[in-house]
Amino acid sequence: MLFNLYEPFIRPVIFRFDPEFIHEMTMSMLHCLGRSPFSFLLSQKVAYKPVDVMGLHFKNPVGLAAGLDKNAVAIDGLGKFGFGFIEVGTVTPMQQPGNPKKRLFRVVPAHGIINRMGFNNDGVDALIRHVEESSYDGIIGINIGKNKLTPLEKSFDDYLICMDRVYRHADYITVNISSPNTPDLRKLQFGDYFDTLLSKLKSKQRDLSELHGKYVPLAVKIAPDVTDDELSSMAMSLLKHHMDAVIATNTTVSREEVYDMPYSYETGGLSGRPLLEKSTEVIRKLKRILQEEIPIIGVGGIDSVMSAREKINAGAKLVQIYTGFIYHGPKLVKDIVDNI
Repeated sequence: MLFNLYEPFIRPVIFRFDPEFIHEMTMSMLHCLGRSPFSFLLSQKVAYKPVDVMGLHFKNPVGLAAGLDKNAVAIDGLGKFGFGFIEVGTVTPMQQPGNPKKRLFRVVPAHGIINRMGFNNDGVDALIRHVEESSYDGIIGINIGKNKLTPLEKSFDDYLICMDRVYRHADYITVNISSPNTPDLRKLQFGDYFDTLLSKLKSKQRDLSELHGKYVPLAVKIAPDVTDDELSSMAMSLLKHHMDAVIATNTTVSREEVYDMPYSYETGGLSGRPLLEKSTEVIRKLKRILQEEIPIIGVGGIDSVMSAREKINAGAKLVQIYTGFIYHGPKLVKDIVDNI
């Protein structure tokens, strides 16, 4: 009943305040409430819709995308909403403040968000402590990236450091090379950079699997702003290196769908409803190449049962929400899981 009040009453109030302030306040509230005797206030019952992907068993195919809980402080609170899996991060080896504020903007007419956060996080060791403290019983993915000051040619080291640190604590690991808010990061998606990174990651995965007696799948998160040739080349590299999953897609730098709307001139990645068609088309194209060899996790613009179905019909095995969750609240999780 409480969650039915989100759109008509709660959202209009919180949208009067700065988005990053509201985000920080919400994460603190979920952190405290999620581990308290009053955590039942966050609970909603969702249908059991099990699916097996990457060798993992998901209670349902609806997850929370990375970026909302960067430091893994609110896993228990978020888990009460019924997510089948939660992806935390992006986390980097060293703590970093991210880009200067103001860096988060709501494009309300389009149900979108523009962010240029820049991998702000407390560092990988802090994230691990929070994951260890969590009692969430769903699948936890950990999204890893590179520090802003690490030169591109040494960026492989940052990913390997993070992978080594989070391996024992993750159900799967996502390699984020597609955020538009870290200079030159997206170059890692192409050519020799991409091939070398995937090769190093798979080698590290083999070593860690043997060391810990546990195989942790590797997913790669890609951008929507790529040509057909670039996407085809990326897909062939994913197949070549036997990656465990691909997440399509990250935010877009395009402003075609929000032209002349408030904040559309702000730099950063655009998420939400304006991203829906572009990200879904990437999934369709990937599916034609990957077939059943590598599963696709669909994200981008999902804010309804219908848009979630579009992703699945295009080829996604799992879906993730973020901006739709901001606009529609926890009830969106239940709506999609129960009706997908």
